[in-house]
Amino acid sequence: MKPKIFIDGEHGTTGLQIRSRLAGRDDVNVISIPEAERRNDQMRQDHLNEADIAILCLPDAASRQAIGMLEGSNSTRVIDTSTAYRTDPEWAYGFAEMEKEQARRIAEARLVANPGCYPTGAIALIRPLRMNDVLPADYPITVNAVSGYTGGGKQLIAQMEDKAHPEHIAAPHFAYGLSLQHKHVPEMREHGLLDRKPLFSPSVGRFAQGMIVQVPLYLDMLNGSPTLADIHSVLADHYAGQQIVEVVSLEESTQLARIDAEELAGTDGMKLFVCGSPDGGHVNLVALLDNLGKGASGAAVQNMNLMLAS
Repeated sequence: MKPKIFIDGEHGTTGLQIRSRLAGRDDVNVISIPEAERRNDQMRQDHLNEADIAILCLPDAASRQAIGMLEGSNSTRVIDTSTAYRTDPEWAYGFAEMEKEQARRIAEARLVANPGCYPTGAIALIRPLRMNDVLPADYPITVNAVSGYTGGGKQLIAQMEDKAHPEHIAAPHFAYGLSLQHKHVPEMREHGLLDRKPLFSPSVGRFAQGMIVQVPLYLDMLNGSPTLADIHSVLADHYAGQQIVEVVSLEESTQLARIDAEELAGTDGMKLFVCGSPDGGHVNLVALLDNLGKGASGAAVQNMNLMLAS
């Protein structure tokens, strides 16, 4: 019998992307609620409890409500795409390449918290350096990032695309989260293995999908004063053998004049770059991904596949 997959919130941006990714598959049975019934809590509860895997594409409060709808004796497994459970130790963190055993943890878990798009890029760069004791736990990390506007969901998409929208945004690029209190910060700190809260400065560009995350570091403030080659080796060794995460060669990274935020749009991959001048004393770590690919819907489907294979 085909496993039943229920996407709670399938009519939102992330849910629609997941639904599209599953549309051509004959190995799963996707059960749905018509859009007109999306607020029918009884129907939601019934579907949540009959599903083999429920993928929650909801705001935090609605995700918590959905978890409350699960009957104690049922065996429904859950992938939650909100921020509600990303630092909860009872939930497996759904970044399969984060470390060697993470894919197995996801595969065996009942509860999986899908990562945020920005944290996926930041943690991909930071965690290997922490695990190898190259980056001090109390280093004052700064994360600068730009995302495609689809990361803001239907409301931001309408504001960017509809010129008649009462809150239309005409700017080609804008910064937000100016108070440095973005909801992704706890996730970056927790899974980046950081003692100090990182400073996160996000922004949005006038392109639909794509993302660049940058983490600049002073080499002489790192343990052992490593070189660019040392930093690159740590990342390359950490992700060796991975198909989704690629560490671009040091030669190519240091010769780049620019990185296009849309290069990986429409894909589920991620590229990591170690940029900087060999004698400059600094390194700029850069992650490139699609905010709806490896950053959201693609990651959710990847986690679903791991769970179904267990």
